[in-house]
Order: sequence, then structure tokens, then C-alpha cells
Amino acid sequence: MSMPKVLLIYTGGTIGMVADPRSGALQAMDLDHLEEQVPELARMGIALETVSFGTPIDSSDIRPAQWVRIAETIGTHYADFDGFVVLHGSDTMAYTASALSFLLENLNKPVVLTGSQLPLGTIRTDGKENLLTAIEIAAAKENGHAKVGEVAVYFEYSLYRGNRTVKVHAERFEAFRSPNWPVLAEAGVHIRYDKTALLAPRIGPLQVHDRMDDGVGVIRLFPGIRASWVKAMLNDPGLKAAVLTTFGSGNGPTDKAFLDVLRDARNRGIVLVNVTQCVGGRVEQGRYETSRALAEMGVVSGRDLTTEAAITKLMYLLGQGLEAEEVMQRMGEALCGEIAER
Repeated sequence: MSMPKVLLIYTGGTIGMVADPRSGALQAMDLDHLEEQVPELARMGIALETVSFGTPIDSSDIRPAQWVRIAETIGTHYADFDGFVVLHGSDTMAYTASALSFLLENLNKPVVLTGSQLPLGTIRTDGKENLLTAIEIAAAKENGHAKVGEVAVYFEYSLYRGNRTVKVHAERFEAFRSPNWPVLAEAGVHIRYDKTALLAPRIGPLQVHDRMDDGVGVIRLFPGIRASWVKAMLNDPGLKAAVLTTFGSGNGPTDKAFLDVLRDARNRGIVLVNVTQCVGGRVEQGRYETSRALAEMGVVSGRDLTTEAAITKLMYLLGQGLEAEEVMQRMGEALCGEIAER
């Protein structure tokens, strides 16, 4: 039996930082010396190759162009590796995981994003376990097929669907949650996979998409929000779609001026998608009077989409050159497990 092969893609982030032995200052690690920081890699029985994007990107600076670059790197090497691990800063990891899930159509191999809260070069780092287990998951097969055939996030003993993941804590090692979808796998003495939660194998060859349209905005509702502020954003000449993060099960103000601004945007062809501000749960647009007007004017119910998935899905669909009506229709369809059935 041949040794499984995994490609490690380093974009940046805390996990790839090591302390200078003299000054103690953190600096980017040379991947050629990764085994010096994680000697256990040599005992895994996995052929590991690495690709670096050169100057590490702080995850706060990640942009759609980098998402496309990661996707294209995976596409270029897809036939040569059993799985892929993307080292990434945790702050925007859920956005990148969501974006990759759309850009990598018909993916049937694992793409596991991971990182850490503490650098590899520190004594209490969580990066070592995250890295080793992510690589093991990326290489895992059953009956000749990958155990995981989707984009996922691995952090602190749990594997989550990438486009269902949100970052919920800035300091704890348990930094992520998947509030509306079961954990895909849990790592203890053994890695136990939930086959009922994993995506079914996709049909057809991998198709890597190379365009995302960043004409997407987010409007977070709050008590006292002024219609004039919303109007200013929705009148931006480059805006094509906006995500409204609403209260509870999809509710918003019934103020006439506020609703008139949204209605005007819809009449101009701006796609509006309603997602909840709550960490868990779903939008039930029209259930209450406070969301009925949104439904009547054609705001799309995001149901249980995360904000990260809603933003990146809009960027993906707009990047395909689709008209507003088709974008609205496809926002309600599950493309890769990102949204519940109606």
C-alpha cells in the first residue's frame, strides 16, 4: 500500500510563527524546518509536501483574490495528493473555509483548514495537535475513498463543516463552533467520524472557479438604526448585494423610512439576504409582523446560513455573472451543505 500524500498550504497565521531564540520576537517559520518544530511528523507515515504563499498574510488582510489562489493551488495539485491542509489565521478562517467550499465545485477530497491560538514555538501551543490531527484527517481513507470529501475546519479536537463554522472566542482554544450542523468528527484516543453529517460524494470532476465579486455589503441591524445610514450604503455604486443581519428569527424595524430604503434597493436590483445575528437558529421570515414586510419586498431568507457563508456565497454567485433573480434563487439552494433544506 502506497503512503498517503498530503499537501500543506501555508498562507499565514499564528500557527506558522516561531519565537526568535535571542530576542523572543515572533517571526514566520521556514516550512523547510517544520519537522524541527513538530518532530512527530516524521513518524506519521504520511508523505507531506508544502507550498507557501511567500510573505505570510495576516488573516485580517485576506481578500477574495487569496481565496481564489488557494483554490487554484488545490486544483493544480488535486490529482497528486490524497488531501490538503491549509494553515490559516483563525480570525477569518470561517470566511476562507466558506469561500473554498463554493470555489471547489465537486470536491471529493479533504481540504482541512487549521491554525492555532498560540504559535508553534510556544510551550503551551495548541498548534501542534491541530496540525497533526488535520494532516491525519486529510490522509484518512476507507475502502480506497477519502473519509472526508469536503472543506472543513479542524480546531481543538473537533472537525466542522467549513461553511457552517463561526469563530466564537478570541482566547480559548475551543475557538470555533458549528451551531447549526453536527460536528463531522471528534478526536480523542481515536478519530470518530459522523458519517451521517458528512457530505455525500459529489458527481463529476473537480471544477475550480476563479472569480468572486466583492460588490457585497453587510448591514447589521440595531435598535435606533437610521434609514439614512442604510440608504448611504445601499446607494454605493459598486454594491450588488447586501446581507442584513437581523434580530432573532429574521426580524427588523417596521419603521416606514427604513423599509422604504430597502424596497428602493430591491427595485434597483440589489439582492438582499436575511440572516440572523444569533449564533444558532434560523430565519423564519414572515413568522412575525416585523419580518413580513421583508418577505413581501423580496428579501431572500438565509434560513440557517452563517453570515460568513452568506457573504462568500453571494460573492461566488455574482462572480459567475448571474443576474439578480438567479442569484436570489440559488441563495436558497444548498450548493455544498451550507444551508438547510426548506
